[in-house]
Amino acid sequence: MTDELELICFQIISSSGMAKTCYIEALRAAKKGNEELTRLKVEEASNFFVQGHKIHAELIQKEAAGQSLDFSLILMHAEDQMASVETVKLLSEELIELYLKKSNEAGQKDF
Repeated sequence: MTDELELICFQIISSSGMAKTCYIEALRAAKKGNEELTRLKVEEASNFFVQGHKIHAELIQKEAAGQSLDFSLILMHAEDQMASVETVKLLSEELIELYLKKSNEAGQKDF
């Protein structure tokens, strides 16, 4: 594995890890009924997620252009981290919606 490919893999891993962390933070904020923080964390997560996808797309473009990429456990780990963020994103979005709906309903009953 070249140093360049290793750096790219670690960028994907880092972006994915940050996205996952932000989605979990958004979920926790929604559980507490904090809509503003939830939105901020989802936006932050989305930015990290897009960043990771852009870096990944560059790898795909290189391979499509005929540049051979060495298979490695680091590359496989980067791909795995991106896939896990997809799952966390989808589940977080659903749970956030439920938590915020529950929080809004509880707030309306108090009036």
